[in-house]
Amino acid sequence: MLTAQNLISIGIAALLTAGLYAAMSYGLALIYGVMKVINLSNAGFLMLGAFMTFVYFNAWHLDPMLGAVVNLPVFFVAGWLLYTLLVRRVMAALPIASLLLLFAVWLVLQNVALLIWGSDDHSIITAYTYKAVELLGFRIPLTRLLVFGIALAALGVLHLVLGRTYLGKALRATVQDPQAAVLAGIDTERLSALAFGLGTALAAFAGGLLTLLFSFTPDFGGDFQLKSFTIIVLGGLESFAGVMVGAAILAFTESYAVLFMRASLQNVVAYALLVIALIVLPGGVSQLWTRNRS
Repeated sequence: MLTAQNLISIGIAALLTAGLYAAMSYGLALIYGVMKVINLSNAGFLMLGAFMTFVYFNAWHLDPMLGAVVNLPVFFVAGWLLYTLLVRRVMAALPIASLLLLFAVWLVLQNVALLIWGSDDHSIITAYTYKAVELLGFRIPLTRLLVFGIALAALGVLHLVLGRTYLGKALRATVQDPQAAVLAGIDTERLSALAFGLGTALAAFAGGLLTLLFSFTPDFGGDFQLKSFTIIVLGGLESFAGVMVGAAILAFTESYAVLFMRASLQNVVAYALLVIALIVLPGGVSQLWTRNRS
């Protein structure tokens, strides 16, 4: 029987999931905001981040939480190189060119992972994987609390960078008005490379955190990319603040929808929300904020 305690428990789980969803979506929002590029390679780097965390764990017994942090500089360089060597060459072409290029990168990463690690499921089991803690009378898996805490800390650092540093102000200025940013002397080419590197690093960081919660294969990442697209559309494609709101909307909707449908159909919720958002509120929740202010 459904009780108030069950509903609250589901809500707590949804809140913990929202933090992870936001962390894995900020990279997409950042790259689109600065470059107006839909980064389909995000799923590939999320998957590769999971496998690299697996490598750190097996080779050096590095905890997955630390592995996710190690992914940040490693994949920042990878993203920077990808932009410098390939992406910037198609920026002046039609949008379909960058879309197809990054889709091809995703496929290449999938097949490289398949050659190296095979198609079997992989997982990371730590000393705390099956542990839980009592919080306000609710039993919560320790891994979910840890992932939420690390994701929240990373988002806090990101907000600090965006709000307090020259780089963050330049990024936000470019998102709001690219032409004005150029006139103000901002090097948008260099900024695009930084944005692509940071977006790639955030994808790999989220992939590392996901190893604490899920098993993974070279196909890992596609479903989470769908969720990320849904989140940034819900939040507003160019709104960093809207990402957290979109993540919360998706996480809570998914969690409570399980009460009325099979858990295996949970991804249908993301599809449905994406369609609804595109038709009813294409500007996302940030569009509502703009309307209220005007």
